[in-house]
Amino acid sequence: QVQLVESGGGLVQPGGSLSLSCTPSGSISMIGTMGWYRQAPGKQRELVALVNRSGRRTYADSVKDRFTIARDNVKNTVHLQMNSLKPEDTAVYYCNMVEIGDPSRDYWGQGTQVTVSS
Repeated sequence: QVQLVESGGGLVQPGGSLSLSCTPSGSISMIGTMGWYRQAPGKQRELVALVNRSGRRTYADSVKDRFTIARDNVKNTVHLQMNSLKPEDTAVYYCNMVEIGDPSRDYWGQGTQVTVSS
């Protein structure tokens, strides 16, 4: 069973930066959309950023101009660079990849904690 492995979470002060990375534990034939989601305590999981296979990016309004998503189609990895972090960015961040197929298949990471606090 292929799983997504995330790394890079942690504790950072407001205004600081963190970088998250995600890669599959095994082979996925062809990946369409890659993305990051987050879930804060007591809240629903929400979209942070998406990037499709051609490189088109979508961001939540709350992270535009602060976060950057990037993918490597050779290594099947996705990264999230987070700058100017705010306390409200505190959440568990989840990586997602969608395998192209009929039917398509969703893969999720186990989540990595990001805490922004002084």
